[in-house]
Amino acid sequence: MNEKKEILFHAEKLLNKRDQFMITKLSSIDFSGFTTMEQRFIHEMEGQPFGSIAPGQRWGEKWGYGWFRGAVVVPEAAEGKRLVAMLDFGSEATVYINGIVSGAKDLNHHYLTLTRSAKAGEPFEIVAEAYAGHSDSRPTFGESQLCVFEEEVYQFFIDLECLYDLRNHLEAKSLRVAEIDRCLTQVFATIDLTLRQESLCENAKQCRKIMEPLLSCVNGSTAPTLYLMGQSHLDVAWLWPIAETKRKIARTLSNQLALMDEYPEYTYTQSQPYLFQLVKTLYPELYVRIKQAVKEGRIVPEGSMWVEPDTNLPGGESLIRQALHGKRFFKDEFGVDNEMLWLPDVFGYTGNLPQIMKGCGIRYFASTKLFGTYDNVADPFPHNTFLWEGIDGSQVLTHLMNYGDYYPIRINPSFLIDQWNDRVQLEGISTRLTQFGHGDGGGGSNRDDLEFMRRLGNLEGVPKTKHGSPIEFFEDQIEKGIPDAKYVGELYYPAHRGTYTTQAIIKKLNRKAEIGFREAELWGAAAELLNNRDYPYEDLDRLWKTLLLHQFHDILPGSSIHRVHEEAQIELKALNENVYGLASDTRDALTDGDASRFTVFNSLSWPRKELVALPAGVHGLADGNGAVLPVQLHEGVTYAEVEAPSMGWSTYKAGAEAAADAPATSAVLATASRLENEWIALEMNERGEITTIIDKETGAEWAADTCNVMRMYRDQNSDFDAWEIDRRYRLAPVELTSSAKVSVTANGPLFANIRVERELNQSTLIQDIRLCAGSRRVEFHTTVHWREKNKLLKVDFPVRVHTNESLQEIQFGYVKRPNHDSRPHDADRYEVVQHKWSALAETNRGFALLNDCKYGISVNDNTMSLTLLRAPTYPDETSDQGVHQFTYGFTFWNGAFLDSPVVREAYELNYPVSLASGGSGEAQSLLSIDQAHVIAETVKLAEDGSGDWIVRLYESKGASVMCGLHFGLSIAAVYETNMLEEKLADLPHEGENIRLQFRPFEVKTIRLRLNGGSRG
Repeated sequence: MNEKKEILFHAEKLLNKRDQFMITKLSSIDFSGFTTMEQRFIHEMEGQPFGSIAPGQRWGEKWGYGWFRGAVVVPEAAEGKRLVAMLDFGSEATVYINGIVSGAKDLNHHYLTLTRSAKAGEPFEIVAEAYAGHSDSRPTFGESQLCVFEEEVYQFFIDLECLYDLRNHLEAKSLRVAEIDRCLTQVFATIDLTLRQESLCENAKQCRKIMEPLLSCVNGSTAPTLYLMGQSHLDVAWLWPIAETKRKIARTLSNQLALMDEYPEYTYTQSQPYLFQLVKTLYPELYVRIKQAVKEGRIVPEGSMWVEPDTNLPGGESLIRQALHGKRFFKDEFGVDNEMLWLPDVFGYTGNLPQIMKGCGIRYFASTKLFGTYDNVADPFPHNTFLWEGIDGSQVLTHLMNYGDYYPIRINPSFLIDQWNDRVQLEGISTRLTQFGHGDGGGGSNRDDLEFMRRLGNLEGVPKTKHGSPIEFFEDQIEKGIPDAKYVGELYYPAHRGTYTTQAIIKKLNRKAEIGFREAELWGAAAELLNNRDYPYEDLDRLWKTLLLHQFHDILPGSSIHRVHEEAQIELKALNENVYGLASDTRDALTDGDASRFTVFNSLSWPRKELVALPAGVHGLADGNGAVLPVQLHEGVTYAEVEAPSMGWSTYKAGAEAAADAPATSAVLATASRLENEWIALEMNERGEITTIIDKETGAEWAADTCNVMRMYRDQNSDFDAWEIDRRYRLAPVELTSSAKVSVTANGPLFANIRVERELNQSTLIQDIRLCAGSRRVEFHTTVHWREKNKLLKVDFPVRVHTNESLQEIQFGYVKRPNHDSRPHDADRYEVVQHKWSALAETNRGFALLNDCKYGISVNDNTMSLTLLRAPTYPDETSDQGVHQFTYGFTFWNGAFLDSPVVREAYELNYPVSLASGGSGEAQSLLSIDQAHVIAETVKLAEDGSGDWIVRLYESKGASVMCGLHFGLSIAAVYETNMLEEKLADLPHEGENIRLQFRPFEVKTIRLRLNGGSRG
């Protein structure tokens, strides 16, 4: 029989009633208050309009705050006791005791200790700032009480729960369970619940003596060890705006400091320098205490990146800057060098993250997310502790914890037992890293956690525990020997695939900002060297931190409430204006202001021939030899084809428009059903879909079926609307049968353009299909007026390529993924992330889709389906409604992928050349590279203000190569550095020439000391 023993009913019933025995109410606490929509601070309370407020009264406005003030005097009945305030404002609140931020009232912290040893007559002023929330209902002010907290009774309940919880998770017929049952029987024969206060405390002491021997039993020699990491994951923005996070971090850290005062053994780990910066700015008194706790080793600032960013969507340079700014803050403020990247709640981890971590001096990686997904994932992740190997071969020691980020993680026997038993790696490990503390909205640990931790260091039947910095776990792992387990490639998260697409405008603004920073830094460095224009260090530092903040894993992926996205769009639009303004100013500084001349700037590390739009009133350009360039007038704008050298500029004179009878320079041609140039011929149907793609070089047909076909699906998920694309979405198509208006709007000599206008269900599409003379790239300049709810829009390209895998660009390289569902893990990857391109390639040819801001794609056999738009309704009910403008395109090639133009074509689609008024003398190339698949990603001045130049390059095709660099600068010395710009080794150079050896996908950072261009 498995009937539950009667004593267990006793224990369960008693534990559920513990508050009524350990808390003695003394009196109500009366408050006065006022509400505000502005952020106020404790030192501003004098003179504020405090008015009476009573329990049961509703208060506040949406997004607003209430400030409440009350006072108590310790009564004689509380002399020598722990005195607590049980506060109820109807919402989460930051609490100040006698003017000092002292903790919070939140879901995991129900009372605030005023003093652990009360003195009769001692006064306490309680002031709280409470959040009114953002739902349609307002919070209700509750009744707050001044109470004596019966400490001995509390300790009895912790002992009781410890044994009760332990026995329920042991083998039912074990001797240990029998002894616990016998002990509990004695306890319930002893406890007298009719007693109160001092008498009950004495009675509780007797019961604790009965339990003490069983709480003193220790494990044998083979018990595993859990390294306990106190923490509180705090989303910078999610179901609350950043304005509320500014309060949440103060609540969280003041809570943890209060616990440290009572539990000297407790250490707390907090990631995200941005959160510390908030405290430093807004709560300086609290920040002083935090810095002292860090100095004492009790707060551990660890995590390495400025915020916990999404790692799928940001560019490689952005991820480096996350670490650069994050580690620098922790070093400057606290004198610590982070060694662990801590990303507990990020939606998958890019395959080049190990190289970025190692390059930034990060040795270890920890997360929880890969185990927090649906039960229909067919192929769960296989390891807990392992070496993670990135696409370039870099390896980092990694540990994945059990998932628990969304819940109050409470330290008790069952939690620790489950942490060990739920591991997926059954052999080769004897330790695990385990987080505890309430997270997602902050909060952290409470007293219960720390009392249990005192009892669970080495309790028989529970894994042993050690508590401290997470780095201790990794160092112990290295000392004992790293497991043989290794995982190669990206850590794909088999859920949350919709985050590659949701909130498309934010994703586009992010892409554009990353491009703008490249321009501002490159031309800023050149302007300082050549024209003595000060490099905008402070502006770039501030603007980079704004971008890094908005790459947080619920902002850039689009999984927050409407206000978060609304504010993010405003901030990112302003950021782009500032960054592109800086880039424009620095380009202007490189010209001479001669209005009769124009300078074309090319930031890419190869020479280019591109179209540019001429300023109003300028109808032609002439090159240095006086030859007039061909131009084309399109919709009131004059376009010219210009050339610019690798990472440099060239100068043109304003000239007359080319003669009307000048011979055509290309074979570009368009009709309503045909578009072609020297290399490509397309045929289209009446909806602007492509029925034929002919390679005029070989005569081959590339289209396996109709291409550029818009596909819409119902997009209704079981949960997590903004996050998910359900694996069954293709079973719910939405028919798009409306006709289209197709017209020719441009017909050479520089480019041809076919415009397609049609309805897509409730939405409308205007698309310019463009082909330039001499180009192998077809572009689709697209505007969608999106009016859908819970719909998914894709565009399909079925092509004549036979292969078993697709290629998608990621940061500093690409990954290969299956285009079939032969095995469970293959089938799970039905939607994946890309950056600027994806391709299907045979040994001797291939086809690629390019994009300027679209990150989601699915590839099924030979059909590439670019994901364009979604329309989820939770947690933002207005997601993606409005006008979207974006460009995608395709190209194909004959020959090996290594020699293909894919990477360059994708860059050129994203990085236009720039035209500045004024001349700059002769053409200038700052840097050229003799290998096409080595890309100069970043050129900037060093962060240390030395004036040294930093150049970051990477091998883009997965090939080992010896590469030659030629600089148009006078070089004094060259150094190889890590990604944080710290010197590793001298590099030889011959004049302005450098030779570098790259392994596949290797990122190299070099530092140049220039003659006349560095400061010290």
